[in-house]
This record gives sequence, structure tokens and C-alpha cells, in this order.
Amino acid sequence: MTYVVTDACIRCKYMDCVEVCPVDCFYEGENMLVINPSECIDCGVCEPECPAEAILPDTESGLEQWLELNAKYSAEWPNLTSKKDSPADADEFKGEDGKFEKYFSPEPGTGD
Repeated sequence: MTYVVTDACIRCKYMDCVEVCPVDCFYEGENMLVINPSECIDCGVCEPECPAEAILPDTESGLEQWLELNAKYSAEWPNLTSKKDSPADADEFKGEDGKFEKYFSPEPGTGD
């Protein structure tokens, strides 16, 4: 099992999860984070830290597309090991539906 980041992270990108991850398995895209499923040790400490509730265990149904997206982009985006400031407008996007179709960007973030 692993944890995955879902579209609830898009445009929010709070990064509280990065601070608590003991294995540095988060990778930064332009407007969201992903978890490398091969590196995640299933400790679960990141899940309750996410204000957007964007991190879920891959055992929940319907998360197959998010597991694939996390695996794909964690191989392409830079590693992130320390918390940065969230976007200034993050709270405006928290809880919005359909964020993947509206806002997802495959572009990498800056990482560490």
C-alpha cells in the first residue's frame, strides 16, 4: 500500500505533508504535489497534515488514476524535502470540484 495525492491538492499545494514525511517521497509540480509510490513507506503521517484532504491511502476505491498519476509525475518532477509557502490564493481553491480538468499542469515545480 501507498498514499496518493489527489486533485484536491491542485492550486492549493499547502505542503504541510512534506514537512512530516520521513522518507522524502514528495515531488513538486507547478501546481500540485505527488507521492512516489515506490518510496512511500505507508506510515500515514502525511494524510492528517493535509488541510485540503488531498492525501488518501491507495486502498480506497476509485484511486487507480491517482496512483498512476503519482507514479508518472514523481519520476518527472523534482523532489521536495522541505515545506515552502503555499500559493497566496490556495484557500480560494480548497474544496473546489473538477480541479484536474480545470487546472492541472504537467509542468514541474522547482523542488528543493
